[in-house]
Amino acid sequence: MILITTPTGQIGGRLLDILLNETPTRGEELRVIVRDPGKLPDAVRARVDVVTGSHGDAEVVDRAFAGADAVFWLVPPADPQALSLDAAYSGFTRAAAKAFTTHGVGHVVGVSALGRGTPVAGRAGLVTVSLAMDDLIASTGVAYRALANPTFMDNLLRQADSIRDDGVFTDTVAADRKAPMAATRDIAAAAADLLLDRSWTGTGEVPVLGPEDLSAHDMARIMSDVLGRPVRYERQSLDDFRAALTGRGVGEALVEGYADMMRSKDAGLDDGVQRIPQTASPTTFREWCEEVLKPAVQA
Repeated sequence: MILITTPTGQIGGRLLDILLNETPTRGEELRVIVRDPGKLPDAVRARVDVVTGSHGDAEVVDRAFAGADAVFWLVPPADPQALSLDAAYSGFTRAAAKAFTTHGVGHVVGVSALGRGTPVAGRAGLVTVSLAMDDLIASTGVAYRALANPTFMDNLLRQADSIRDDGVFTDTVAADRKAPMAATRDIAAAAADLLLDRSWTGTGEVPVLGPEDLSAHDMARIMSDVLGRPVRYERQSLDDFRAALTGRGVGEALVEGYADMMRSKDAGLDDGVQRIPQTASPTTFREWCEEVLKPAVQA
């Protein structure tokens, strides 16, 4: 049995689709933890075992992990008013870490971030606590693989209105800094490969780097070409970035966590892993723009 957390999210939902197609021929059962089962399509609910609740709740994970051989672990978006970053990541994960041992779960695949071993890893906000969460899971003795991801291409969907209406997207990094980017569908595919072939042991990272490094200027050029209209990049200061988050009701701990992460990305947080065939993922930014961004902008 494979258990999936966040089955209605960008990565968890795509992973569930992949596994629903693959597991019938493998004799694997699927179970999901979801707060609102109504968000799952009827056809999906008919084919999976559903445990209702939060996977940060000890009673919920105790029920859900019983009989599970493998778990896909993804911490949901942090509570905007979280008092600390540790509470949002390792704090959320502690009940599950205990349940991995209690129920003899063999393999866990988690969604994490690039940056381990870089000079800025210890002051990278959300990434720093994500890496600490990986260490917590690994300390249980379970076989663990952390999917080490760069910035998601899909994050640009949050700016679809600005791209459509004003021809502008923003970030806080230097316009000419090249860095890896990954599509969430490739991250889900990497998770599926690990969950379906559980011959691996021990702990480690599996980087998902996309096929190329891109700068904001590169992205603007590709988006302009695909959308058939000019798109330009505007660099946002960290102070303006903080103010925008605060204006949306995000608390101080999370605001600083995001700001520290973005500062560290501009200082090379995502540069520590070499792209080789085993760390590259297939979806190009142009393909993603054509298949995902363009329909969202035209909607």
